[in-house]
Amino acid sequence: MRPSLPRMYRVLACVLLSATLTVAAVDFPAKPKYPKLPSETPTEFTPSTAGFDHERREVEIPMRDGVKLHTVILLPKGAQRAPMLLTRTPYDADDMTLHAHSPRLAAVLQGYDNIADVIEQSGYIRVVQDVRGKYGSEGDYVMNRPMRGPLNSTPVDHATDTYDTIDWLVKHVPESNGRVGIIGISYDGYLALTALVEPHPALKVSVPMNPMVDGWMGDDWFHHGAFRQINLGYMLEQVVTRDNSASWWFSHTDQYDEFLSAGSVGALGKARGLEQSGFWSKITAHPSYDAFWQQQAMDKLLAAQPLKVPTMVVHGWWDQEDIYGAQAVYRALEAKDAGNDQVYLVAGPWNHGQQIHEASRLGAIQFDADTALQFRRDVLRPFLDHYLLDASPQHDTAPVVAFETGTNRWQRLSAWPRGCDAGCTTTTKPLYLRANAALSFDAPTADEAGESEYVSDPAKPIPFTRRPIRAVAYEDEAYWPKWLVDDQRDASSRTDVLTFVSEPLAEPLKIAGEPVAQLFAATSGSDSDWVVKLIDVYPDEVPRQPQMGGYQLMISADIFRGRYRESYEHPAPIEANTVLPYRIPLPHANHVFGKGHRLMVQIQSSWFPLYDRNPQTFVPNIFFAKPEDYRKATQRISHASGAESRIELPVVEAKSRPD
Repeated sequence: MRPSLPRMYRVLACVLLSATLTVAAVDFPAKPKYPKLPSETPTEFTPSTAGFDHERREVEIPMRDGVKLHTVILLPKGAQRAPMLLTRTPYDADDMTLHAHSPRLAAVLQGYDNIADVIEQSGYIRVVQDVRGKYGSEGDYVMNRPMRGPLNSTPVDHATDTYDTIDWLVKHVPESNGRVGIIGISYDGYLALTALVEPHPALKVSVPMNPMVDGWMGDDWFHHGAFRQINLGYMLEQVVTRDNSASWWFSHTDQYDEFLSAGSVGALGKARGLEQSGFWSKITAHPSYDAFWQQQAMDKLLAAQPLKVPTMVVHGWWDQEDIYGAQAVYRALEAKDAGNDQVYLVAGPWNHGQQIHEASRLGAIQFDADTALQFRRDVLRPFLDHYLLDASPQHDTAPVVAFETGTNRWQRLSAWPRGCDAGCTTTTKPLYLRANAALSFDAPTADEAGESEYVSDPAKPIPFTRRPIRAVAYEDEAYWPKWLVDDQRDASSRTDVLTFVSEPLAEPLKIAGEPVAQLFAATSGSDSDWVVKLIDVYPDEVPRQPQMGGYQLMISADIFRGRYRESYEHPAPIEANTVLPYRIPLPHANHVFGKGHRLMVQIQSSWFPLYDRNPQTFVPNIFFAKPEDYRKATQRISHASGAESRIELPVVEAKSRPD
């Protein structure tokens, strides 16, 4: 609508309009006496692609139930017997295949979840498809649609859709050699895993990168029972419309204030309309690790499947979104790989999906080279080419290719976890929390003070990154891609964080594998969260990188909701003021703490607003906790004899020479 004219102009306009209408009524003929001017818009426009190095085809591929899935096919000009590289996605196939208005395929593919350099150099046909119910595809969308079975009574799932898609492609793309690979990051990585369930014979290789695997145990939705509420915006935008046209709205610049002022997660979800979403209803109805979560965990499902397709699982040591899944899938598949030649693991110093971008640094942490380019050039492309090209060139990919952080070098290993392939041993070595904030491989003595304590206040939760905390974003300057490598000095200065630190190391210390926190803890409440962080403290001065002096770098960290101490499936109140054992597995690491560095362990009871606040009062469902349920609690960590809190580290004995 146009803004209103001032009164005098409105009057004048009315006078002029009246005069005009009078003239028109008297002088103008009923029909024009002249021909229409020809339209300058063609009935149909055919763009010129004479200078393009590729051809674009958009097709609607029918599934076995009649639903058609929108699919984009990008073919190199003149392609003959070229393999196809497929990605299935809920993130808009049209957009993913048009990152630039350019005649160059490499430019078109520069962006999310494309490996443009590999595709261009190897001459692959690129195929990207919208999953059912999203963007150009028909059908109904279900978040992480379960496999056919107890949670899905329909005859279709992502596995059947992938099968039907590949079957159509090999029959209708004559420029292909009939070989298909599937690749994807995050949700698309999850879809690359579902393709392994009763796979099509033409599927020759799968590369799930940073895949969503178990939404409750340690990926997108929960971590050991604590809800990842920072993903609420993603959840709404992804599930309430077909084309992601609905947006999460913000009432605060600082997300810390946004979530804190809302109260419970359930109250915030209701305020934003999430109750209209079927997925939100499922999330809030299943806060514990019941059959709903267990029966759709991909590592469990794949463990029951025969191993038919060579698979490379790609993991990032600082994956801020799906740090659990890749390792879980590798464990499930590796157990079935009798010849150690079908399942591969690559673990790099990356955040979520950084392996397809430039990766010479992450936040303040610098590496010696572009580690992502090294991976794509030296590992990924030879691996894909071997299985997809007609010539089947040999590849020299080790079963495990792992970047060693702290030394900035790649390792070739026969399995994971393993510190090296020869000449070293890995031993679980307890790192004890001691009195007076000390940390040592020596056990506490009998005469040491038995406990350290702090007060956890839900009204003042500990921020997981420096405030103000903006909305989740992925640009280079945003906090979200790099918060796992944030300097932890802000946390170590708080009175509601316990900090234990070792003496400077006389020699380098390497760990390889899964650290496990064995806490003996008590709370004055009836529920509690425990956050455990293993940290590498840099020397006070780092001459080559002055900004790293005293830096506190998280190597492995996670949260655990205390109500699940005895059972992930059946929560129970915590007995107040009673020291109880908690076993808290932390994300895998392959790290060397350098000479002169110190080890640090931080313990706290909130990580906000990354995770929802524990009211510290046991309630049946924390999603719907009431304001009066949130109470302060005194938290005590024991380091007394017989109840020694510790981190069990997978310590690797030093080798005389590098791999």
